[in-house]
Amino acid sequence: MTDLRTHAEEIRDQFSDSLDLTVEDVEERLETLVSEYKVPVEEARRSVVNHYLEEAGIEREEMAGANDQVALAEVDEPERWIDVTAKVVELWEPRSDSIAQVGLLGDESGTIKFTKWAKSDLPELEEGAVYRLGNVVTDEYQGRYSVKLNRTTTIQALEEDLEVGDNEVVVEGALVDVQSGSGLIKRCPEEDCTRVLQNGRCSEHGEVEGEFDLRIKGVLDDGEEVHEVIFDQDATETLTGISLSEAREMAMDALDTAVVADEMRDLILGRYYRVEGPTFTRYVLADDVEELSGPADPEAVLIKARSIA
Repeated sequence: MTDLRTHAEEIRDQFSDSLDLTVEDVEERLETLVSEYKVPVEEARRSVVNHYLEEAGIEREEMAGANDQVALAEVDEPERWIDVTAKVVELWEPRSDSIAQVGLLGDESGTIKFTKWAKSDLPELEEGAVYRLGNVVTDEYQGRYSVKLNRTTTIQALEEDLEVGDNEVVVEGALVDVQSGSGLIKRCPEEDCTRVLQNGRCSEHGEVEGEFDLRIKGVLDDGEEVHEVIFDQDATETLTGISLSEAREMAMDALDTAVVADEMRDLILGRYYRVEGPTFTRYVLADDVEELSGPADPEAVLIKARSIA
C-alpha cells in the first residue's frame, strides 16, 4: 500500500462521521498536489485536511467526540485528532497576532502546551478552569508535543477540579552517543513552524531559507539502561560552551556544518551528567543539566557509542 493511499484512508476515517468521502477521492486530491504541484506529502495532507475541515466546519459538534479521549502524557505523534479533558494550568503572552491564546494544559498524567488560533473564533479559556476539548490536533517540536485548538474544536467548561500530574524525571549517566541531527541545524522560518530542515526543505512549507539553531540529541547510559535526551539551544550552549554565533563561524570557516557536531562530540562524549526535564515519548527534554564528577572510562564509552551508532 502506497503512502498516499495510507494517508487517504486515514483522512477518510477522520471525516467518516461528517462527510461522505471515498478513499479514491481523497487519494486523487493528494496525488494532484504531490505529483503535479510538487508539494511535500505532509504539506499536501495538511492542505487536504484543511479543505475537508472547511466543508465540515458547520458540523463542529458532530466531529467532536469522534476521536479518542487521550491522556496528555500519551500524546506521542503529530497530526493526530484527539479529545482531551484538561485544566488550564498557565496562560502565556502570545507572541503573534495569529495566536489568540497559548499556555499549558494539565491532567493527571502530566502537562502539555496548547495553542488557540485567533482565526478559530473560539471562546476564551480561563486559567485554573477545567475543560473538555473536542477535536484538537497534536503537533511536535524538538521532541515536545503540543495540541492546537482550531475552528472545529469544541470547548465545554466543567464544574470540577483536576489534579495535575508531574512528568518530570531525573536521569544520570555517561553521555555515550551524540546522534545524527545534532550540532548546528536550520529550522523553518515560517510563522509558528520550527521544523528542522532536511536538505533545505521543510516537510510542510517546502524549500525555504532556514534559521540557524543549536541542538544535541544525546544518549545517557547509567549502566542499566539508556536514556535519549534532547538539549535545546540554551542547554547545548551550557553543555558545550559553544554559542550559536561561534558555531556559525566554525561552520563558515570549514564550509561544513558537520564540524560543529564533531567538536561538540569531542567536548562531551564520555562525561557524566545529571539531566532533569519532562519526558515526551522516548526523549527526556533537558531543562536542567549538571556535570557530575568521575569521568567515564573513555575506551569503554567509545565501545558503547559505536555499538549504539
